[in-house]
Amino acid sequence: MNRKKTPEPSPHTLSLSVQYASDAQNLPTRAQFRRWLKAALQRDVRMTLRIVDEAEGRELNKAYRHKDYATNVLTFVYDDEMPQSGEALYGDVIICAPVVEKEAAAQHKDLLAHYAHLAIHAVLHLQGHEHENDTEAEEMEALETGLMLKLRYPDPYQVT
Repeated sequence: MNRKKTPEPSPHTLSLSVQYASDAQNLPTRAQFRRWLKAALQRDVRMTLRIVDEAEGRELNKAYRHKDYATNVLTFVYDDEMPQSGEALYGDVIICAPVVEKEAAAQHKDLLAHYAHLAIHAVLHLQGHEHENDTEAEEMEALETGLMLKLRYPDPYQVT
């Protein structure tokens, strides 16, 4: 039996609500999302994670990013400024299941590994990480890769 080693527990707390608003099959469980998100916590986080179908994903991306297509993940932070140390960060993450499935297939990636990567990517954005320039992108990708390896998933940026 191939069991994944549990990563070290995070000293930070995660208050998580998961909403399944998609008919997609093979969606990760709440426990899987919790494990992935907790691995990437750098502060206390209170968040809702909503898994959506393409129509809702497209609608949200159009409304908030002015782009008329469904994207894999959207992150919404509910504080104009990062909260003070010790205060929880509030936000929502939207993951579009059909886009994730298409990407995983096109990139020859395991579906759960791709979900894990996108969950980690989103919670890092929630905590203030960006990839607006090459330096930020390299730092964020290195952090994501390290977390994925720690969770015993492959490097998400390795071309297969």
